[in-house]
Amino acid sequence: MRSQILSKWIPCSLGLVLAAATLPAIAHHGISNWDHNKDIRITGVLSKFEMINPHSYIYVDVKGADGKVVTWGCEMRAAGVLLRSGWTRDMFKIGTTITITGSPERRKPNLCYLGTITFADGSQMDRYAQRQVPTPKAVAVAKPARAARTPQGSPNFAGDWAAEQRVMTDPRGQSGAFLPLSQARKLAPGEVPEGQRAFPGARGTPESLAQDPIKAAAVRPGVVALTEAGQRAREKFNGATRDNPRYRCEPTNIIFDWTFDTMVNRIVQTPERITLQYGFMDLTRTIHLNVAKHPTNLRPSVAGHSIGRWEGDVLVVDTTGFAPGVLSAEARTLHSNQLHVVERFALDAERQTITRSYVATDPVYFAGEYKGTDTMSPAETPYSRYACKDVGGAPGE
Repeated sequence: MRSQILSKWIPCSLGLVLAAATLPAIAHHGISNWDHNKDIRITGVLSKFEMINPHSYIYVDVKGADGKVVTWGCEMRAAGVLLRSGWTRDMFKIGTTITITGSPERRKPNLCYLGTITFADGSQMDRYAQRQVPTPKAVAVAKPARAARTPQGSPNFAGDWAAEQRVMTDPRGQSGAFLPLSQARKLAPGEVPEGQRAFPGARGTPESLAQDPIKAAAVRPGVVALTEAGQRAREKFNGATRDNPRYRCEPTNIIFDWTFDTMVNRIVQTPERITLQYGFMDLTRTIHLNVAKHPTNLRPSVAGHSIGRWEGDVLVVDTTGFAPGVLSAEARTLHSNQLHVVERFALDAERQTITRSYVATDPVYFAGEYKGTDTMSPAETPYSRYACKDVGGAPGE
């Protein structure tokens, strides 16, 4: 068995600065860990597979020229996203010989980013491949139609929902832009659409070529204009450390996490309350209906306290009572305990979508408003707990 690292640089077209609205979709590690300007190829025996969040890992025993066996660990996407893409545990047969091509870790030996895997039977899967598993007609079951309204007449939000998957335009995940799947499929491998820029850290980007990728990425603008206090907090924040809640396996905030990593969310609805179970980091929110005001003795939390009211068929949710935290780790933007978020949820029963718009204000840290919109459709896989377990990738850690 063998391993090989090849130095290789391929220019990647650059567009304008990454739009602020796309920042929350940036992956858990990405910018600093992997050197996408180098290619790695290893062939060995598959010894272990962990389908976990926020990253799955595959372990390969590789025999070197001296006859010694070294275990390599290669990072894959999150379990929840792999399942949405049709990947299953039974694809990975322990004891079989596989070949992996991808990128090496910058600082740790025997660790790689999986771009393409070649299985023992010769079949291949790229990192962002969508695996279609045919269902026998004999067992195919038609999904029941969703009721557009509850028995009380309100729009029916209940069910499992997910944002459209986001993938690199390079199916191997080493170059190009990070876009919704439907858009990426229309572009050439690694293409960057006009007016956009490549994913930070992708092959050929300034971040990937910098001696300190995190520092290079830090020059990107924030997602909202900041006060002096907000700017000072930004300067102190390091998103590559435990300053970032994700590195502690903790949720970030109610805005960011709803669509982050395109996990499957669950909505449970009753006449008195609506519960939002986030697929990312297991954040749970309760939206209290028929409640006029927030309690005065709120205990600050990541989720805050939410009250909802119906404006026609639109659910308007007002949330306060936040603990100080992070608005966007990638944009190094924090918020104080004065964060106030107003969301509007609208159901399109014909298109089977839920669109959420939001406005966040914070008089301590924000000089302006943070606004955005996202859309979800019924999920193709069921909601499941995130159960964060990041092994760090190094074999044996």
